[in-house]
Amino acid sequence: MRTRAASVIIAAVILAAIGMYLWHTFVPGPLAFAGGSTVALADYHAANPTGVPPELAGADPIKRGEYLARAADCMVCHTVPGGTPYAGGLEIPLPFGSIYTTNITADKDTGIGNYSDADFLNAVQRGIRRDGTRLYPAMPYPSYTLMTDADALAIKAYLFSLSPARAENRADTLAFPFNQRWSMIFWSMAFSPNARFAPNTAQSPEWNRGAYLAEALAHCGECHTPRNLAFALDNRKKFAGAVAAGWKAFNISSDRDTGIGAWSDDEVASYLATGHAKARGTAAGPMGEAVDQSFSAMTPGDIRALVAYLRSIPPIKSDLPATLAPPAPASPKQGETANAAGRKVFEQACVSCHDWTGVSALSHFATISEARAVNDASATNVAQIVISGTKRHTPDGIISMPAFGATYSDADIAAVVNYVTARFGTASSNLTDKDIAQLRSQTVR
Repeated sequence: MRTRAASVIIAAVILAAIGMYLWHTFVPGPLAFAGGSTVALADYHAANPTGVPPELAGADPIKRGEYLARAADCMVCHTVPGGTPYAGGLEIPLPFGSIYTTNITADKDTGIGNYSDADFLNAVQRGIRRDGTRLYPAMPYPSYTLMTDADALAIKAYLFSLSPARAENRADTLAFPFNQRWSMIFWSMAFSPNARFAPNTAQSPEWNRGAYLAEALAHCGECHTPRNLAFALDNRKKFAGAVAAGWKAFNISSDRDTGIGAWSDDEVASYLATGHAKARGTAAGPMGEAVDQSFSAMTPGDIRALVAYLRSIPPIKSDLPATLAPPAPASPKQGETANAAGRKVFEQACVSCHDWTGVSALSHFATISEARAVNDASATNVAQIVISGTKRHTPDGIISMPAFGATYSDADIAAVVNYVTARFGTASSNLTDKDIAQLRSQTVR
């Protein structure tokens, strides 16, 4: 019996090894779409695509680390609203429980103050903590694995330059078998290659810079790329859009109808740098935070590099409408009127800023007409904005929309969301109070 059991175990290990080999051989990585040949960074003779932009090349390591930490969007996940930056504690709800981000300040008892350079690199690039515990890929180490040692250690230098914060880490609440962290050994073997960024010699230096920013630092695919059954990124559908943290990250492939292929370079750059592009929409939720804390701090050259890289992503159709609805009629008696409950809430809480046309007279950031979110029949982001509100740091100052989650019932929110998508979008959503309750439970904030 023991011999038979041992044989089964050996066979399972062999099959797993074969499966991982086939996966790495035939399943594309995040940069495989580009073709061409790649070389080790040391053998690349054009401008170095890693590190900080030329404007900061002579800055001290801490200043460089601050830029890179913002480009990697570290603070957003490792800070609770109103809390100490980088002290952790942010809840990330999952279908099988919640995990909490950890304290990454230099506190020696509750943070990473005892981490050596090797410890830090192991955590960032391989998902292994100092005590050997495996991290879940909610920490985007499958993307950070592309980061160079020098850039990761510059981020460490910056974090260690800040005042340590004593903040005990909260225990995760994942149900079995998802609470078995050791199993991440096999997940990482299959889906996180532990390989640094390799420049593509067939592409321009600007493209390579954009690729490094998007993949190794900003980890755009972690939200915008759908996942497979094992919760790993499905790069066959790269940047085709997905739901992350209860919000929809829209299609940012080069598809002209459902992605950003029809956007001009200036529109893409404006959206990244300010969170808004006229007649395209305004960033909110996790993307709004990414703009405020990360993209808005990047140099114009880095924003242009990101645009160049995004332009090269193969077009993939998604379930969004190919055309967007024009502004609604100026009269409330015209347009969608069947949803009396939704219209009543809109008139009470929304029309003073957004207008009956959807074109705001107060701020272009508040214009919802022709925005992707109101033309999405799932209405995921419209509902989340109504529930949670939004606060944006713009070139014109702080623009905010209050949260109505505590003011209106789930039924009221469902009604106004359905009204908004019907009046300003191509088709009405059909959310119920149960849908709103579910969306509330999914958001990380």
